[in-house]
Formats: sequence, C-alpha cells, structure tokens
Amino acid sequence: MTFRLLPEWAEQDAIMLTWPHKDTDWADILDDVEPVYVTLCQQISQVQKVVIVAHNDDVKNHITQQLIQADVDLMQVQFALANCDDTWARDHGPLTCANEQGELAIKDFIFNGWGNKFDASMDNAINAQVVKQLAAPKAQYHPLNFVLEGGGVEINEHGTLLATRECLLNPNRNPDYSQLEIEQLLQKELGVKDFLWVDHGYLAGDDTDSHIDTLVRFAPNNTLVYVECDDEQDEHFSALSAMAAQLQSFTTAQGEPYRLVALPWPKAICDKDGYRLPATYANYLILNKTVLVPVYADENDAQALAQIQLAYPDRTVIGINCTPIIHQFGSLHCITMQLPRGFLK
Repeated sequence: MTFRLLPEWAEQDAIMLTWPHKDTDWADILDDVEPVYVTLCQQISQVQKVVIVAHNDDVKNHITQQLIQADVDLMQVQFALANCDDTWARDHGPLTCANEQGELAIKDFIFNGWGNKFDASMDNAINAQVVKQLAAPKAQYHPLNFVLEGGGVEINEHGTLLATRECLLNPNRNPDYSQLEIEQLLQKELGVKDFLWVDHGYLAGDDTDSHIDTLVRFAPNNTLVYVECDDEQDEHFSALSAMAAQLQSFTTAQGEPYRLVALPWPKAICDKDGYRLPATYANYLILNKTVLVPVYADENDAQALAQIQLAYPDRTVIGINCTPIIHQFGSLHCITMQLPRGFLK
C-alpha cells in the first residue's frame, strides 16, 4: 500500500502558519511582519482553514485579538500550542502522503536549521505537537531520522520529485547518505517514482542552500514554473540561464518536454546594510481555489501574476506584499505549509 507525497494543488484542509513573536529573529520588525500574517489569514480563511502554531498562550491571545480586529472568521482558525525558534513552516512542517484509498501518512522529517546554521530544536518538535493536538486519529504519524525541508522538494501528480543537488545532497543535511541512498529513501517514504535534479540556480541572501521552491515549481499537466533573469549585469544571470537551459532538457516519464512558464525577475532589494534580499516570484502558495503570490512593489509584479495565472487557470491569483518577509531571507511559500484533506480532526 504505497503512500505518495501529495502535490500542493491536491485538496487541502488547511494552511499551517508558525506565528512570529518577540523571541524570534523577527523581533525588530514584528510590527511590519505581523500584518502580512494577518493578510494571509484573511485570504486563506475565505477558502479553507488556517492552523496557527503559537509559541504560548500569551502569543495565542495576541494573535486572536489581531484576527478579530481584521474580521477573520475564527471558526476557520485552529491553534496548536508549541514553542518555536522561528517561523519557517515550510521547512519544519509535516510532509503528508496519501495512498489510493485516501488514507494519510504524516511524515515528520528532521529540521536542522538548514544544515545547522541556526538553532532549530524547538521547531523540530512542532510537528509532534500539531499531530497530537489537531490531526485526525486515523492519520498515520511517521517520525523519520532523516533531514529534509519541505522547501527543498517539489512533487507533481505523477510522482516526479524536483530538487536541487545543492540542497538535498549537501553534506550539512545527511552526510552519511549517497545520492542513490537518498533517492531510495525518498522512494520508500514519499512514494517518488522519478527524480529531476537541478544543477544550477541560487538566490543571493538565501540561507537554504538553494531550495527548489525559490527557483522552480511544478504546476499541473507537466508544467514547470521558473524564475528567469534577463539582466546580464545581474549576479544571477549566468546561473539562472544555465538552469533554464537544463529545464528545457528535462522530459517526462513519457519522454515529452515539460511546458515551461517563465516568471520575471524583480529588481534588487537590499536591507539597510546593503545586503541583497532573496526576492522571488516562484515562492507562491497554492490553495484550494486561489494562488497567493509574493509581490514586492515592483514593476514586474503584474507580469508575475499573469504568468502564474497561465499555470493555474482554474484558480484566482492574488498578490501579497511580502517585502517585510524577505528581510528574514524567505518569502510567502517559506512561511506556510499545506495540510491536505483529511489531516485535521
């Protein structure tokens, strides 16, 4: 009875958020960041539930007041109490698989702060609490002794997994595993049938060792949505051009080329110290009826929304200003994790 990781566009119960608080790295810009989270709750709660991981009861009460002020339907919100180091739900959150009977297996991989760059011991314990407090009893829970972040993998409806070698094969994750052994484990645990390994592409300011969800995304019907840099003077031009060429060479299990949808390149955004921040339109979030896309008050925002609409014609595409989020070196997809239909009690 094979369990397979579900593509993001599979039917969902909820989106999980881990809320920023004063004891995280967001402390100095909390007043700028929390409104983005509230906006996300407003959008998500219109089409499905929101699961919010709150650091403690005080944080939960604070969040509740903000949601009430923003007219968010609290019937659409569920809380899980769990201490957290940070807020990157995509990477510490659960990866959920399903079999042909619709039964779920919740896979809880190790999150080690992107190769032990940051302390993540509390974040690594969040999934067990979410499952204990909110998950349906019939959903299987599988803790795994293997490091893997959700932002490091993309999968489509055919069981093809997309990842960068720079991330998944990095010795700061699973140093005792060869590429073959990693592939075998992902075949066993996530039901992967085929692999597409990306050899090029990165984002300045990114701590993740080139997570795929900042560069290339799967869409239904053998479609790849990817970032394209057209500025020859930009430091990303060479790597992203090489990535685009590799994507053109990829074929499906049937030997057909993928349909490619290119996203524009936002202008450089830097922090107050002049360091470039990882702005990318590829870090969008798929919901049951909508796609939420990070925008940055950039002249290319509208084109990005239009291109993503081509990839998801059956969903409404909505821009969310994520400029505050990239000041902590991630974007919209990085702070969210989908929980598929049947996950919640």
